[in-house]
Amino acid sequence: MSWARILAPLSGGRGDAETIAAAAQLAEPFGAELACVYTPADIADVMPWMGEGFLGGVQTSALESLREAAAAGETRAREAMSGCAYDKARFIVLSTPVWAALSAESRLSDVVVFGSEAARGRGPLAEAFQQMLADEQRPVLVARDGFQPRGTIAVAWDGGKEASRAARLALPLLEKARDVVILAAPKASARSFDPARLQAYYAARGVNARLEVLKETGDAAPALLAAARGVSAEILVAGAFGHPRLQEFIFGGTTRTLLNSDQPSLFLSH
Repeated sequence: MSWARILAPLSGGRGDAETIAAAAQLAEPFGAELACVYTPADIADVMPWMGEGFLGGVQTSALESLREAAAAGETRAREAMSGCAYDKARFIVLSTPVWAALSAESRLSDVVVFGSEAARGRGPLAEAFQQMLADEQRPVLVARDGFQPRGTIAVAWDGGKEASRAARLALPLLEKARDVVILAAPKASARSFDPARLQAYYAARGVNARLEVLKETGDAAPALLAAARGVSAEILVAGAFGHPRLQEFIFGGTTRTLLNSDQPSLFLSH
């Protein structure tokens, strides 16, 4: 298996260079195209607020300010892109409707790469992160400090639909990894599952994975993070939003805990 196109949304902010570097690291082992997509604030999003209550001059000034901010952001994103030596990288600028254009780009990409700030719900790409992971259901990689796609990768496994999808979609990444470890916490799950079945699934596809069964009976997320640290995993593969999104938003949940952690990098699928 292989990946042919990696998508990196850019905001024109300070995290763009790190996102591009991580996305290039991910693309390079596959010789994949790296699409660096500048995603500006969409003028169409503010137009409904500029109705009869706005005077013509005020409206014109506000729109011009948005256009200037978008142009300045594009300049910064291009500067960040200029530091990328990967020869299959290309720069794309989205225009209104921006979110629809980003969705279209993601549907023909294998993985979408974000930094930690967007994953934590901060900054101009926070909405894009939610859109890609939860609405478009695209595989998302959250790249953090020390991101290393060819190192040790841990796979969180509970036999559920989201975990299964993430485990399958991550196969190209696992094939390039130095070491693969399946982390299962059956006592922390209401679901009955056999961790060895995923191990056999990987073995049939040429991936030799070790199996670690965790003994914790409480919240799965802290146990998974601790186990990932214990095996020195650079990336944790996990299913996202296994419960309804509103419930996850209000009560937290495994996904929220993983997103708010500092390490490791995450490969997520919903």
